[in-house]
Amino acid sequence: MEILANVLVGLVAALHMYILVMEMFLWEKKPGRGLHGFEPELARATAPMAANQGLYNGFLAAGLVWGLIAGDPTGFRAQVFFLVCVVIAGVFGAVTANRRILFAQALPGALGLAAVLAAG
Repeated sequence: MEILANVLVGLVAALHMYILVMEMFLWEKKPGRGLHGFEPELARATAPMAANQGLYNGFLAAGLVWGLIAGDPTGFRAQVFFLVCVVIAGVFGAVTANRRILFAQALPGALGLAAVLAAG
């Protein structure tokens, strides 16, 4: 179960690094605009906000990677904390922005959290 938990945590970290890249560096380019269906003008107007969001996603990814490489009990606690943050952010995003976020962010975070707790 520990291997599965580590793989899921790594995948959630990779997802958040992907989000960081999309929001910080590709927001105004075709891949970033396509993610949300934004016209170039709206993407340009919202780019500073998106970059800020991307930075926060990078912090989530960094915390999860820290949890993977730190020894226990710190590693376990870091994984639980950052996965809970991912789930809360995903639920909030689904309620306030787009329901897809529930499945794209909160669900993977919840699966990772369940695996970490089961392995712990």
